[in-house]
Amino acid sequence: MVPFGRLLDALSEVPDPRRAEGKRYPLAPLLLFTVLALLSGATSYRHIICFLEQRRIVLNALFGCTLKRAPSLNTLRTVLQMLDRDALEEAFRQHARDLLPPAEPGRMPVVALDGKTLKGSFDHLNDQKAAQALSAFASAAAILLAHTEIDVKSNEIPAAQQMIAELGLSGVLFTADALHCQKNL
Repeated sequence: MVPFGRLLDALSEVPDPRRAEGKRYPLAPLLLFTVLALLSGATSYRHIICFLEQRRIVLNALFGCTLKRAPSLNTLRTVLQMLDRDALEEAFRQHARDLLPPAEPGRMPVVALDGKTLKGSFDHLNDQKAAQALSAFASAAAILLAHTEIDVKSNEIPAAQQMIAELGLSGVLFTADALHCQKNL
């Protein structure tokens, strides 16, 4: 459970958008328990709440929390929808960087960049293109370092360049599709 303790620390850096009166459930543990529910197969808010109701006592003991009960479905949905997406993404990126093992002498770590079109995201009715996402995956450590949505009016190339800059990694070999093998980059 050590990596999840580190994730709890990283999620503590996400600003809580609620008013002081509305903070019945501490944000960082609520986010961590939501992540654990999703990793356990929860596919809806209702499934997340069921997971919390069934495992609240064990989770409280493992992570030193004091949730008296699971939040309501509306409370969970509202909290998750109010979050600053960039701050949450940065917390996950920081956690992933902390999990990276140190590079072995004489070997350069490999990070694979890959863009994917999200299945079912094309909207015929509103004439919207399919959503695309770019991911950075540390191969040896099997850790997803970052992901980002590719702008509708752009493509994978500038998104990859921006992601490399944001990751701030040095001494790393980045791999990408042939699309990135262009003369004028």
